[in-house]
Amino acid sequence: MSTARVLEDAPWLRSGATARVLGILNGNGEEARVVGGAVRNALLKIPIGDVDIATTALPAEVMRRAKAAGIKSVPTGIDHGTVTLIVDAHPFEITTLREDTETFGRKAKVAFGRNWIADAERRDFTINGMSVDAAGVVHDHVGGLEDIGAKRVRFIGDPDQRIAEDYLRILRFFRIHAAFGAGEPDRAGYRACIRGRAGLAQLSAERVRMEMLKLMVAEGAVAAITAMADAGLLLPIFGGVTYIGPFATMVSAERSLGLKPDAVRRLGALAVAVTEDARRVSIRLRLSNAEAKALDSMGHRWWRLAGMDEGTARRRLYRLGEDRYRDRLMLAWARSGNAASSPHWRELAALPERWRAPKFPLKAADFIARGIAEGPTLGQILALAEDAWLAAEFPLEETALNAIADQTVARFSRDHRQ
Repeated sequence: MSTARVLEDAPWLRSGATARVLGILNGNGEEARVVGGAVRNALLKIPIGDVDIATTALPAEVMRRAKAAGIKSVPTGIDHGTVTLIVDAHPFEITTLREDTETFGRKAKVAFGRNWIADAERRDFTINGMSVDAAGVVHDHVGGLEDIGAKRVRFIGDPDQRIAEDYLRILRFFRIHAAFGAGEPDRAGYRACIRGRAGLAQLSAERVRMEMLKLMVAEGAVAAITAMADAGLLLPIFGGVTYIGPFATMVSAERSLGLKPDAVRRLGALAVAVTEDARRVSIRLRLSNAEAKALDSMGHRWWRLAGMDEGTARRRLYRLGEDRYRDRLMLAWARSGNAASSPHWRELAALPERWRAPKFPLKAADFIARGIAEGPTLGQILALAEDAWLAAEFPLEETALNAIADQTVARFSRDHRQ
């Protein structure tokens, strides 16, 4: 049964770029509506990201109207009815209403149509299956309004069929539930995910990465990841052991410190005990170079950060830099078995905020003046002097620095005479 309600307090819909696009696409026998996540977020009164629009107009007509209005159009997925319009530097995906004629996962054959109900019924979840027209009327043909009120994430129609159309929907089910749901996942959907889990092997690493990194930072990530572990879904994704307890501690520790959720840091707590784990996870999820390096650094001897005193912590911070220090320290914290409220760990994690590591003040010229020639030996002596400076707790006074330089040269000369 279809239901409708008026979306109140939606200035983004009635003025600005979105209103302009709807105005261009509506009329002369055609209708356009905002669909998907923008409608869901507006109903939940949370920030709206990308605005996607569905229309009865065929792609060629969409592009004709855009050209007449002086708007740039890009045929980003024209075979599937999608054209992107660029308005005020904002991209709008415009997709012609569709109906599946044959289903082969992501390669389903579609036919363009004019039936809003059929278009809604081919989408993934009820809370993503609603549309809103230019007047602010929300059209719900799949029970999304009721599920929004209940904070319930349900597949539209038969869950097994929806999953067979695209096995990424298994991950999306848990990610959307973690972001917008409450309580236990929908039972019918959960069981269908278990039945369909073998299909995860068909997914590209890039698509899995995208969903998993979004899931890592969702509000209900801990409960969702726990449910996935119970369903046997994490092993096919990560190819190794996962650690729910440390993951939960990491999330709590971030919150207790007021840190922004970090997807890679949480991924490390969930799936990395040693650097070999980091490399495996990076390959399986095809992480970016920066993400892979951060994960690898976290897994490198994180256990050495447990039980540090202030002096040792400062030296670690100096060597690692602020980001690597915090990530590795928090992995050690997550695996320590200590609560997220532990004063000792909180103090260590807050070190970058209360102490800034100075730059090593001795330069090559200081050692050249002491008779050291340029070349590999000079580099070795600088490294030894830096170690001595760290051990002396970062002195900056000229007398202390001269003593470190003199002692380093003397020790190096003595050691190489023997």
